[in-house]
Amino acid sequence: MYKLRNRLLIGLGLGILVMLGLAFWSDLSSPGNVFLRFRWEFFPLALGCTLFNYLLRFVKWHYYVRRIGARDLSSSASARLFVAGFPLAMTPGKVGEALKALWLSEWSGVPFSRGLPVVLAERFSDGLAVLALSALGVFSVPVLWPAFLGTLVVSLGIVVVSQIRPLMLAILRAMERLPVLGSRIHSLREFYEAGYRLLQPQPLLFAVALGTVSWLGEGVGFYLILLGLGLPASAATLSSAVFILAVSTLVGSVSALPGGVGAAEASITGLLLLTVTADSATAGAATLLIRLATLWFGVALGLIVWSVTPQLWKREMPNPSGSTQENPAL
Repeated sequence: MYKLRNRLLIGLGLGILVMLGLAFWSDLSSPGNVFLRFRWEFFPLALGCTLFNYLLRFVKWHYYVRRIGARDLSSSASARLFVAGFPLAMTPGKVGEALKALWLSEWSGVPFSRGLPVVLAERFSDGLAVLALSALGVFSVPVLWPAFLGTLVVSLGIVVVSQIRPLMLAILRAMERLPVLGSRIHSLREFYEAGYRLLQPQPLLFAVALGTVSWLGEGVGFYLILLGLGLPASAATLSSAVFILAVSTLVGSVSALPGGVGAAEASITGLLLLTVTADSATAGAATLLIRLATLWFGVALGLIVWSVTPQLWKREMPNPSGSTQENPAL
């Protein structure tokens, strides 16, 4: 927990520095700065679009949780774990998100090695969803073609290989003979079996379809922010907003930076300047506002859940009476 706290503080500090840089870029000190003409009635609507995204992503999360056998976990407890995981994305490489699998293990009784694939599959299906959305405009920006196609090929390769069951079981049998991995082969088998179930065609297609709609919601939120900054209400602006947010989300995810900070902001600002507006102040303001309405809104929600759920950090688990009890296995 001490190491996790330090990593989280690093991520939060980096995020704050990036947001301050965007504020400087947008020239907040200027009397005529772009925020004075922003129509703030659009901001709550953008937050509503983010909540729509979170709602659908929770449906996917809970579907995955049920699919690995954690059927005794209530929807409310599952939602609490899901939202509590938002700030964990602010750790370098998002390694802190593995804590969601530990919480899931403590609260539902499923082994950690079976819960971890839920966290990974959730992120993986989100990646495929934003890949689908970025296809809306990626071929209009030739510099992005290689990265888009390479990511798509690697992602599909992971799915195909994971579903070749005889091959994967043979690899596990070979690993069983290795001195270090052999003692952990049961956990590795549990990890593979859960991953295999989550990446089967039917659940994968369901998750990607749900993710595509949910991330489209955030794209609409970005469109509303652009409208609030005075950009024209048109199909072209909407398409650009969805495309830019999808690409920046993907870039932020593969960057391994805490919350994608720095990489995502640079992608949003650069693509806005390239495809939507030549005004750097407007591009910087749009980036700042959408990150407040998405990343930082989610972090705030997660911190609220932390504050009202102390058992997450006391290593306790709920029981049917509504109280908590220490996990004897830890």
